[in-house]
Amino acid sequence: MRRAFPKTLAAAGLMAVAVLLAGIAWAANDSARKSRVPMPNIPKALKEAEPGHAERLRNDHRQLLVHKRDQTMRQGIRTAKDSLKECVACHAVPGPDKLPVSAQSPEHFCRVCHDYAAVSIDCFSCHASRPPKDVANANKGGSGGGKR
Repeated sequence: MRRAFPKTLAAAGLMAVAVLLAGIAWAANDSARKSRVPMPNIPKALKEAEPGHAERLRNDHRQLLVHKRDQTMRQGIRTAKDSLKECVACHAVPGPDKLPVSAQSPEHFCRVCHDYAAVSIDCFSCHASRPPKDVANANKGGSGGGKR
């Protein structure tokens, strides 16, 4: 002999399943938005770049920098668009004095990701890590680029 479940018990079971499914969907969506690993807080560039610029550089910047270095040093090809000066000028991060910070500062654009990845930056042993004074003035309206 079969016993019929009361309608309220069946409704409670359906409600529990619905809540469980909603919880799973919410958790999956929440974990897609947030990672358990904190991501670096990358400063925004001062100028708009062409579409795909940020993704391309995030994935291949080391290879691109080496390629451009080889073109500049070995082949004598020097274009303003591909110069490291342009990168530094566009990604200058102002310090408390409103002047661009140097690569010595953990706030420096390059340092944010390099510190996160625990890799050193060797570019600035030769290159300036701050934009030239005239570029710093144009970008920030400050009184100069300060010490390099």
